Amino acid sequence: MKVERSTKVAAPPERLYDVIMDPSRLEDWVTIHHRLESAPPSPLKKGSELTQSLKLAGKKFKVHWKVVENEPCKCVIWEGKGPVASRALVDYRLKPNGKGTDFFYLNEYDLPGGPLGRFAGKAVARVTQKELEGSLRKLKSLVE
Repeated sequence: MKVERSTKVAAPPERLYDVIMDPSRLEDWVTIHHRLESAPPSPLKKGSELTQSLKLAGKKFKVHWKVVENEPCKCVIWEGKGPVASRALVDYRLKPNGKGTDFFYLNEYDLPGGPLGRFAGKAVARVTQKELEGSLRKLKSLVE
């Protein structure tokens, strides 16, 4: 499954990057964030790992994230491992546009459950898209 969005943010890339790379700020903008289980001190850097408890469609689950790419204020990629060998990838791209930042967000994930998980995928994708839009609104309100 893949969900992606791009938006213009009236703030410099540095301000967005600072929020994205501070695990203690996840609760301020990620709508499905339930709790931070473990994380290193801010800011995250390449190789940093954290465990996040998420809640989506009434179900709680944990994802163990690792920052696998980090070009400060340009590109950040997190890879995650979730329940039942599920995997996720989050890709943030930031590009200055003269009036702020063009911000691109991609979330790719596997659903556990084989064919049944794939069958449920369309419903989960709709919920995920709604949550992503809410997260982007909250992120923009923090930095603009």
